[in-house]
Amino acid sequence: MSLLSGSDDVLADPEGFWRFQGLTLIAGVDEVGRGPLAGPVVAAAVILPAGVAFPGLRDSKRLSPEIRLDLDGQIRRQALALAIHAIGPRQIERQGILAASLRAMARAVKDLARVPEMVLVDGHLPLPLTYPQQPVIKGDDRCPSIAAASVVAKVYRDRLMEALHQRYPQYNFAAHKGYATAEHLEALRGWGPCAIHRRTFRGVKEWLGKE
Repeated sequence: MSLLSGSDDVLADPEGFWRFQGLTLIAGVDEVGRGPLAGPVVAAAVILPAGVAFPGLRDSKRLSPEIRLDLDGQIRRQALALAIHAIGPRQIERQGILAASLRAMARAVKDLARVPEMVLVDGHLPLPLTYPQQPVIKGDDRCPSIAAASVVAKVYRDRLMEALHQRYPQYNFAAHKGYATAEHLEALRGWGPCAIHRRTFRGVKEWLGKE
């Protein structure tokens, strides 16, 4: 169930608005990894206590790796509930990246140890969930719980890609995390795609059969 209210308070400060209404279990959910050519899309859902503040918390893409790691630790220590769900390349190929991203976010919410009273979703699309929810455009800059989810998902995915680097060192996943950098594209030209590449993505599908 999606709540798309036009209230100025909801639009300006969604999390604050719902807390003012008396809700305490507000989950923020976000995903990372829609754009890369390799690896999973990862979603996180986080329920924060009322009044908790993390100085510097915002969209994870605008933070340094060191600050993200520090915030990830703080969020994990203080969150009332936290869950992560990843969807791998083969499922992304079958479902499409948008559907896979929405499904990953929905699964992360369902995996929370506590049932949220409201789900704030980064972006403009609702999730396939029956929980009350509100999509929030640029939510990772406007809602602390969504920003927290963004950080947790980013740190988790980065660590996963660094681990996968050990299996496929020729692509240097530790550096670019699967995104379409010049170095990554050059490696694809030389080596072709590996098992964790998304074979329906432009930049990868051109080299199928070269593995």
